[in-house]
Amino acid sequence: MIKKVIFFISLLLLNNQVFAQQNQNDQKFQGFNLEGFNDNGDKAWEVNGETADIMGEDIKLSNVDANSYGEKHVNLTAETGVINQTSGTMLLEKDVIITSEDGAQLITDSLDWNREADLVHTDDPVWITDQKINVSGVGMEAHPGLKNARIHENVRVTADVQDKENNTSKVTITSDGPMMIDQSLGLATFKDNVVAISDGRTLIADEMEVHFNQDMEGIEELICTGNVEIIQGENKTYAQKATYDAISKRLVLSGRPKMIMITEGDDAITALRD
Repeated sequence: MIKKVIFFISLLLLNNQVFAQQNQNDQKFQGFNLEGFNDNGDKAWEVNGETADIMGEDIKLSNVDANSYGEKHVNLTAETGVINQTSGTMLLEKDVIITSEDGAQLITDSLDWNREADLVHTDDPVWITDQKINVSGVGMEAHPGLKNARIHENVRVTADVQDKENNTSKVTITSDGPMMIDQSLGLATFKDNVVAISDGRTLIADEMEVHFNQDMEGIEELICTGNVEIIQGENKTYAQKATYDAISKRLVLSGRPKMIMITEGDDAITALRD
């Protein structure tokens, strides 16, 4: 789903140079519409606004409703949008919602896109929802062309894990932030006060790498480093590094692990030292 999110953000690449053809004098239009077409003559995108105020280099749209018809159909709505005809930058504000054809959504209060820097940015809370993974946090920036993103703080991720017996469970990861996502590597890195909870086991660390499956729709492995603590019932284990295979549920500790553990009953834990 992280891959989908970065694709949603790329919807903002709406070839804004077309706007430069408008008259530079201040004007106001009702029922504003612009469309773009691919080399085959098929519609590639469209931007609609209830009204459009052209004020010098800026075009201010109300009730923005945009669609991209590329690899997947993606819809973008916002209460207002401002496009600079010279730079091509776009600022969307109030109830910004990006929705894919399969129902996944990115929701925020504002989104600023800088075409020249290939950067989208917001300082507001962000919610990304899908069937298999949900992400929330405060502040985000992403480079759609480089397929990476960063959520600044108060990060929370809930994702599916499917073990080798095809049983599905949930992993919830929180951190003070930031969290960095690299789609090309299938990797998310969490920093500062990271806590992961799954199957009654809690992993705490200064930093955590989360490796996703090929489609980035499920977690395969967690690598925890720095002041690692593992809690399961009354059992506690400490180490400098822990690697958790989410599929086999196998935990490997390194860096002088110290274990305080119960060896009988439901809370019993097994750890391997490399």
